[in-house]
Amino acid sequence: MESFKNYSVLMSVYSKETPSYLRESMNSIYNQTIKTNDFVLICDGPLTEELDKVVEEEQKQFGNILNVVRLPENKGLGNALRIGVKKCKNKLIARMDSDDISRNDRCEKQLKIFEENKDLSVVGGWVEEFSETIDNINCMRIVPESNEEIIKFSKFRSPFNHPTVMYKKDDVLKAGNYRSDIRNIQDYYLWIDMLSKGYKGYNIQEPLVWMRASSNLFKRRSGKKYLELQINLLNIMKDRNYISNYQYLKSYTLRTLSSLAPNWLRKMMFEKLLRKQVSN
Repeated sequence: MESFKNYSVLMSVYSKETPSYLRESMNSIYNQTIKTNDFVLICDGPLTEELDKVVEEEQKQFGNILNVVRLPENKGLGNALRIGVKKCKNKLIARMDSDDISRNDRCEKQLKIFEENKDLSVVGGWVEEFSETIDNINCMRIVPESNEEIIKFSKFRSPFNHPTVMYKKDDVLKAGNYRSDIRNIQDYYLWIDMLSKGYKGYNIQEPLVWMRASSNLFKRRSGKKYLELQINLLNIMKDRNYISNYQYLKSYTLRTLSSLAPNWLRKMMFEKLLRKQVSN
């Protein structure tokens, strides 16, 4: 019987990250109720002196648990994670973004789900989006629980919150791993690759991670290049008969409107239509 007592953590950081955000993010992993024995930090290209100082401080805190991998140049998150997955030594990998904050029992809850459900490949959860501090929560992104609901949801929107997921390394590799040539929605491509090949997912129905949601978050989800990535993914989904012609046309229309809308309107669309508002 397969047992999951240990897990790896996979994080990528690049030169434009805020040092205090990186420190806070890494500390949230250090303070997990069940500690990792393998933290892989991919430095996607040269970092600033301030970021390098944070990495040095965290190396002292984590000791040999922290494996710092430095790439000579920045080639994007998809490429960094593709390399990082292969560097992780455990069967389970917890993803973590360099500016988000994990709840301290996040990984313990995910390990429990994997122990109870051996057929799962990906376990995620909700995120609470915040500005400045976690006391200032704006909204939650809620994702469906069961694999059946996740597949249905994935035909229109990404079915997992990427910074919350824990997944089986071997299943990610068998599905094709992250695509090194994809930026911004590399996780959505991976979920479709996995779900369309029969790998199963589950989302814990509560927040696992506090996620920073600045205006840059919505700016990254705009423009013709971003739209082209989404249309390419829709074409893949249609070619695999993962979505119907009607679902293709519906998604095509909605994604076109969202990608080409002014940033203030897109931000309002995400917060009002695609998120659950939270009263502070």
